[in-house]
Amino acid sequence: MFYWVVKAILGPVLAVLWQPRAEGVENVPRQGPAIMVSNHLSFSDHFFGPLPLPRKITFLAKAEYFTGTGPKGLISRLFFTGVGQIPIDRSGGKASEAALRTGLKVLKQGKLLGIYPEGTRSPDGRLYRGRTGVARLVLESKAPVVPMAMINVDKIMPPGRTIPRLGIRPKVVFGKPLDFSRYYGMEKDPRVLRAITDEIMYALMELSGQEYVDRYAQSVKAELAAAAKEERKEQHADEKQRRRAERAERKERRKAERARKKESGKAEKGAAGGEADTDPEGVPGSATDETPGTAA
Repeated sequence: MFYWVVKAILGPVLAVLWQPRAEGVENVPRQGPAIMVSNHLSFSDHFFGPLPLPRKITFLAKAEYFTGTGPKGLISRLFFTGVGQIPIDRSGGKASEAALRTGLKVLKQGKLLGIYPEGTRSPDGRLYRGRTGVARLVLESKAPVVPMAMINVDKIMPPGRTIPRLGIRPKVVFGKPLDFSRYYGMEKDPRVLRAITDEIMYALMELSGQEYVDRYAQSVKAELAAAAKEERKEQHADEKQRRRAERAERKERRKAERARKKESGKAEKGAAGGEADTDPEGVPGSATDETPGTAA
């Protein structure tokens, strides 16, 4: 219920502020289960993706959306819980298996399940390699797979930005359902899982127009974070060296100033001593001298 209340309130607001566009809505089944596979560009994917559909999409959302602290964490937690999104642990192993079982449960209830095969948001707007968990979900559920390509949403609210930009029109394109029935019963073959996942990512690339990178987005994010950390470290070292140089320069200036004052003091004392030696009373040949042999 809360989902439809939020959609009824946010829908007109989003429509007025961004005028979102949608294509291929007819490709989404009107009833029954379906797996909505999407590229992941921004936090706002959760808003603009489901907006044009008359059905609810239940997303498997990262657990961090439900565990945040502070005002932002509270709003995130209330929103995702209220609209029925399901938290999943992305640490792998047993957590991945639990996420798979949760997704299958949603599909058995005849609902639309939303999933981001990349596993995380794109760090730079490109499309990254998909994780094969989506293929297992496809084969075990036998549900139709509908690619859902998000376009321009990264320009509205890119990672790290909390206030969305205006003046950008987002777009969502729903592709024709993908058929993987030829692979049914082969969910334990890793080559099959990779083939299915790659086909899904290719469909998303075709619909979104993104550049494809055959690497996991999480690995690229880790590299970017490490590079940023190293850059901050270098900047800190440069700043430390700059402050050290400034301190040394100030010290040299103070030393030079003390030396200048010391020399100035010596010069003043020397000048005072010179004046005493040239007192008129002691100057030979002055008018006050009694010089022998002069006229009286």
